[in-house]
Amino acid sequence: MEEDSPHTNLPTKTLDLDADLQKKHQAMLERLSNRHQARLDTSLARRSDSANSSESTSSFLSRFSASKQSIDSQLANSRLIATSDPSRLRSHFANISSSISDLEKLVAENSYFLPSYEVRSSLKTISDLKQNLEILNSELIPKKKFSFKNKATAKKELSKEPERIKPDTVSVFNFKLPNSPGFRNKTNETLVKKLRGTEIGEFTLSDLESCEVRLIGCCNAVFVNRLKNCKVYMGPVIGSILIEEVEGCVFVLASHQIRIHLAKSCDFYLRVRSRPIIEDSNVVRFAPYCLDYEGIEMDLEKAGLSEETGNWGNVDDFKWLRAVQSPNWCVLPENERVGKVRTEDIGSKSEVSRAVPGL
Repeated sequence: MEEDSPHTNLPTKTLDLDADLQKKHQAMLERLSNRHQARLDTSLARRSDSANSSESTSSFLSRFSASKQSIDSQLANSRLIATSDPSRLRSHFANISSSISDLEKLVAENSYFLPSYEVRSSLKTISDLKQNLEILNSELIPKKKFSFKNKATAKKELSKEPERIKPDTVSVFNFKLPNSPGFRNKTNETLVKKLRGTEIGEFTLSDLESCEVRLIGCCNAVFVNRLKNCKVYMGPVIGSILIEEVEGCVFVLASHQIRIHLAKSCDFYLRVRSRPIIEDSNVVRFAPYCLDYEGIEMDLEKAGLSEETGNWGNVDDFKWLRAVQSPNWCVLPENERVGKVRTEDIGSKSEVSRAVPGL
């Protein structure tokens, strides 16, 4: 005799309800399991990111410390060289200056992942090294005393053409300008360079006055030195941008790290991963990045700058250590900002010149 199934006499509707409940229960268990796994994955990722960041910081500090010790050793040997072979002093100091510049570049290239206090401490160390070098330079290589010369000698010396400073050398106080591709010693010119598809790693802008510069595409680093009344429109930079001695300029820049030294009466339209740094600067104003050209979204993604972080308005003034707002910089009022600037529109004086303070 066949036994009846326990559900034989149950209505069909009841059986369907039980099946639906089982499905819902199973679905709920799967959701809970997926949510738990997602939390585990997120936790592991955070631990990994934290470990990588800690490891990167440790590696940086090790390299920084080794380089500083080497520079300290070179500075300590300066007096001995001054006694034994004074003719070597200038080249000795030039080598030290180059080493300090390399150390400064190391900080700039790694600052986007370093804690802010490590950046401040490293830059303070670099500033102290520069000051020590300046003191030794003044003490061991005194300036020549003034003396009268006869006219014949003076005429002979005037006939000599002054020696040009090589582009890859700068004073003790400045970062070292690399001998890289770039625009140098130009006045009243429009300078355009398409970087996309090239193998250019670093690019230099130096000694420009009343020029308009357009760099389209990505590169690894940009160095800017001694610009006056210029407008600079630049595609994304994968590494860092170092700026020194600029006045009355407009800069439209995107980079992981931007450091500005000795800037006066300039406007900066930025997209930047870390906080912009200014030193010995005044009357500088900041606004969000506004450049547009065909393919810029792809370039921003390649440079890791697709997202707007808002750091353009979080400026660190390393010469202003008080808790109140630095008087040396401010946010550019919206009614004074340029709109979206396309490369084909650049050159319209009515559109961009009003961003330059004093124009």
